[in-house]
Amino acid sequence: MQLFDSFPIGALDQVVPFLLVLTRVAGLFSAIPMFGGRIVPNRVKTPLFLTLAILIYPIVKPLVHVPPANDVISLGLLVISEMLIGITLGFLAQIIFAAVEFCGNQVGMQIGLSMASLFDPNTQASVPTMAVFQGALATLVFLALDVHHVFIRGIVESYRLVPIGSWHTSPNLYKMIVEASSGVLVIAVKLAAPVAVALLATSVVLGIVARAFPQMNVFMVSMPLNIGVGLLILGLSLPVFFRVLQGAFGTLSQQMIALFRLLA
Repeated sequence: MQLFDSFPIGALDQVVPFLLVLTRVAGLFSAIPMFGGRIVPNRVKTPLFLTLAILIYPIVKPLVHVPPANDVISLGLLVISEMLIGITLGFLAQIIFAAVEFCGNQVGMQIGLSMASLFDPNTQASVPTMAVFQGALATLVFLALDVHHVFIRGIVESYRLVPIGSWHTSPNLYKMIVEASSGVLVIAVKLAAPVAVALLATSVVLGIVARAFPQMNVFMVSMPLNIGVGLLILGLSLPVFFRVLQGAFGTLSQQMIALFRLLA
């Protein structure tokens, strides 16, 4: 009996608040690549978003105050604003995954594997194999560090600081988005630095060898050597890769709080 009493929708007047909560949850997780990507079919995403909304709604029910919406247009604007709040939160995770993909592109090009590509269902395009590999590693780190729990806590905390229908833009919000977007290059450089430095040293050594032994075909030697050195350094630098991602994911909570203050 208690199960039915605690069911989220206990009366008809709670349908609209629940749907607005579902919209914010769907906006958030549809913006996170690993949950909202095209690789996840809709028949999986829809029950996932609905289940999360059912679990979250009893917690945020006292904080959900729906503004008066006398017509369909007003209700539609509320739905759009709730969707935008969720998408804005998910944008923080997209920045980190975009940095990992950019790092994979650079590493693959430097090693010489840029021609080897795989079909990425998320982007519906062919991307370098190294980008797919590092993206899979980033996804495993995301789940191992329970970062998805951070977003679930964030969506619950958002109702304390960002009431329904209060989404708005401001110059400070644009400034934060631009500063966060610039972090793509910073994170990508940190991730690709070990391989880039090692291959730069390899190129210097090959240049010296080419001057010392002009008859040696350095081009034929450099290709397999770059691949071997690159893969070796990539394997040895995995702890650095995990540490950089751990630091990037660790700042998400602070970024969420700052974002809530700008959206409120």
